[in-house]
Amino acid sequence: MVGLLILLFLVTPVVEIFVIIQVGQRIGALATVALLVAESALGAWLVRKEGRRAWEALRSALGTGRLPGGELADAALVLVGGTLLLTPGFVTDIVGFFLILPLTRPLARRALGAIIARRAGSLVVGRPGSTPWAATSRAGTSRANMSWGRRGAGRRGTGETPRPGEGPHGGEVIEGEVVDDPEGGRG
Repeated sequence: MVGLLILLFLVTPVVEIFVIIQVGQRIGALATVALLVAESALGAWLVRKEGRRAWEALRSALGTGRLPGGELADAALVLVGGTLLLTPGFVTDIVGFFLILPLTRPLARRALGAIIARRAGSLVVGRPGSTPWAATSRAGTSRANMSWGRRGAGRRGTGETPRPGEGPHGGEVIEGEVVDDPEGGRG
């Protein structure tokens, strides 16, 4: 992984310079510089807009007591995309826009989830191939909602004692037994 990062840091500037020279030869130096400045301005506006949207989604998820996995992934993608947009060049701008645009970010989020799942191996909770922010039970309920209760954060951190039938975080307690079904069917 470190070797790949070093290679990217060495190859990316060379590729960027090559592409900028090629574009400059086609449309002229002044037009190339104007295009790079316009991309940077558009990127800065988009990062601000999407960053604010990602921040609000993150705050909303935390406010309702949900595990903010997808929201954290979006915030990370916007941060990395914004950094790439600040780097002068056309190739990094294309990758940056891919990470930031709302239409393409879900694809980037899935790719990020696949990379994390592959790296984490058996540590990922949920179905095989799922991501930490998409882990669901067979009933389709988010594991975060199951463990934190229906009312989200509830009494967490308030020092109040839970009422009878209520979990420590304000959620409903359901008595039962966990049974592992190797066939994956519903019991």
